[in-house]
Amino acid sequence: MAKASASPVTTDVPQNYETALSELEQLVSQMESGQMPLDQLLGAYQRGAVLLSYCKDKLAAVEQQIKVLDEGALKPWTPT
Repeated sequence: MAKASASPVTTDVPQNYETALSELEQLVSQMESGQMPLDQLLGAYQRGAVLLSYCKDKLAAVEQQIKVLDEGALKPWTPT
């Protein structure tokens, strides 16, 4: 019996936060549907972890910029 190979994990960096969040929501929906084969679930989980990390990093950067603005000193923001 031939073994099905897991689909490769996409490590592409999303274009922006909104794109990453949208892809993450789609992955969660597909995973929760119960219709995804087990080998694809692992790849989806790994991709989700990448997207989640990207979103957290972007939110943290924006939060830091807001803190700077709230203190009255505008400093240049450099995306991570």
